[in-house]
Amino acid sequence: MRLYLASRSPRRRELLHQIGVEFDTLIGDVDESPLPGEPAAAYVERVTRAKAAHGLHLLKERHLVAHPVLAADTTLEFAGEIIGKPVDAADAEAILHRLSGQTHRVLTGVAVADAERCAFILSVSAVTFRVLSDEEIRHYVLSGEPMDKAGAYGIQGRAGLFVAHISGSYTGIMGLPVCETGELLKQFGWRF
Repeated sequence: MRLYLASRSPRRRELLHQIGVEFDTLIGDVDESPLPGEPAAAYVERVTRAKAAHGLHLLKERHLVAHPVLAADTTLEFAGEIIGKPVDAADAEAILHRLSGQTHRVLTGVAVADAERCAFILSVSAVTFRVLSDEEIRHYVLSGEPMDKAGAYGIQGRAGLFVAHISGSYTGIMGLPVCETGELLKQFGWRF
């Protein structure tokens, strides 16, 4: 069985390969701006479902072979605020200073959709950073690694050094919770 992955994320591609899922990428743009006062869980679900719906639209528009579309979205929540990708290096530094010595939540939504239905799951993990020095933050930001990642870090990269404790799904923090994704795909006929 195959699916379309509606994501540019190399981490999501790697994790799907890891669990043996064959896919083609189907890239489109969806507005990921949070709505005023929108809770993080509602935001992640709305954006994830919108990405899946847009993927189905592209599939039809391009007259592609019908396969389910998998979409995902990851965001951070800290002190009740949604923290997305940094807009620049200064923003990345500011985000990391806020997260230093604190616990935040990482929310990753996954949706699988076909012409008849759209199933959704939400993975929520808690991540605690140790206290970070100004020099560590500056050095990390200069590496460029935080620039395309929600919360300005990738747990699977150099920022793994910052993480004192996690509760939840490591792969969910990376951007695709494989346990939950596997259960979702089973609803669409996958067997692992």
